[in-house]
Amino acid sequence: MAEVTLRGKSLAAIARDVAEGYFFVTPLVLKKFDPEAYKDLYFTFLKLQKEIRGEQPPAHAVGEIRRRAMRLQRLANAIVVLAHTAREKRIPL
Repeated sequence: MAEVTLRGKSLAAIARDVAEGYFFVTPLVLKKFDPEAYKDLYFTFLKLQKEIRGEQPPAHAVGEIRRRAMRLQRLANAIVVLAHTAREKRIPL
């Protein structure tokens, strides 16, 4: 199987861009993916989400805490959109 890319970026780069807010996951974007790509992207999102949760900024660094929370929120929203679109297309994740 060939490496799945979007706009010339790997799935890991896409996941990082989603977390940083540079790229948004929508059903129209996901239309280009095959079932295996859905699964790969889903697990890439989960892997990055675990990695971000492992980062513990200092308690006094409010800006870093907000940034971490926003990254987690963006990833969670992308996972929901991905799971819903996969369910509509009957793709098991």
